[in-house]
Amino acid sequence: MAKELVPTLLREAGRTYADEAGIKLKDQPAPLFRLLVLANLLSTRINSSIAVAAARELFAAGGGTAAGMAKLSWQDRVDALGRGHYVRYDESTSTRLGRMAQQVIDDYGGDLRKLAKAAGGDPARLREQLQRFPGVGPTGADIFCREVQAVWTWLAPYLDKVTIDGARRVGLPTSADKLAGTVRRGDLDRFAAALTRVARDKKLADKVTAAAT
Repeated sequence: MAKELVPTLLREAGRTYADEAGIKLKDQPAPLFRLLVLANLLSTRINSSIAVAAARELFAAGGGTAAGMAKLSWQDRVDALGRGHYVRYDESTSTRLGRMAQQVIDDYGGDLRKLAKAAGGDPARLREQLQRFPGVGPTGADIFCREVQAVWTWLAPYLDKVTIDGARRVGLPTSADKLAGTVRRGDLDRFAAALTRVARDKKLADKVTAAAT
């Protein structure tokens, strides 16, 4: 089953949120900060496509680095969120993004690679540190970790509860170790994204399983 299903899953649903948001993920300060912004936006109960669009607008406005985000005025951030149709939470989100950017500057000199170093190779410690940022709870921390494992390979495989739920829905193993063994290590970020999507979209899950049979 996995032999046919996994390639279909990657093809149909394996685009990462970072890729959707135009983030060329690298182990560098700017793309890592952009991923943190995206994880923050995705943490709210809002459609992922709106969160992605809002992230793109914030980056286009100059908020693609911690310094750039902190430099934007509160209204600049609200306006960018509005252009991305992230309007339900725009004012509170503008506030927390400004605070988050300043915290990244104050605690890590604007460079989230220092966050990874402080975690000391411990995924649980990294999740704990991520949740110290305004607006980043367990959901946001998991989103960040699922995607950043592409460049912070010490995190891989990062397969959380949501990805396990997705695996269960399409009939893949629900043991994290066995699940990771069904895919190439270099595809784990896309695999995690695909499993997240099918966990949240039964129609997509049905489409994937039908295409694989």
